[in-house]
Amino acid sequence: MFESPAFAQAATAAAPGGGAIAGLIAFAPYIAIFAIFYFLMIRPQQQRAKAHRAMLDAVQKGDEVVTGGGLIGKVVRVMDAEVEIELAPTVKVKALKSMLADVRNRNAPTAANDGGKAAKA
Repeated sequence: MFESPAFAQAATAAAPGGGAIAGLIAFAPYIAIFAIFYFLMIRPQQQRAKAHRAMLDAVQKGDEVVTGGGLIGKVVRVMDAEVEIELAPTVKVKALKSMLADVRNRNAPTAANDGGKAAKA
């Protein structure tokens, strides 16, 4: 009733094979956006997670660790999924390995740009 007969006549069949190429061209921005997200966000996060897992697997007795809650202590015992951490001479706690935020090896050299603060402490 409100449509003119011109709309019905304008709907012509597309050329054969032209629809597939037009569909790929229309889909190309989505592929590009996914590629950008993958290389800028997903892949670096996977690499960080892999490095963190390797760091947790390498925890050994004597390492200085930082827990997710910010506690700093020395590892006195390592179990499969847990570590026992000495926070003070008489205080020992158990923590899950997965909750360790950082591992500082006792034999690790100090940073060269620390301004001598580590030597004074």
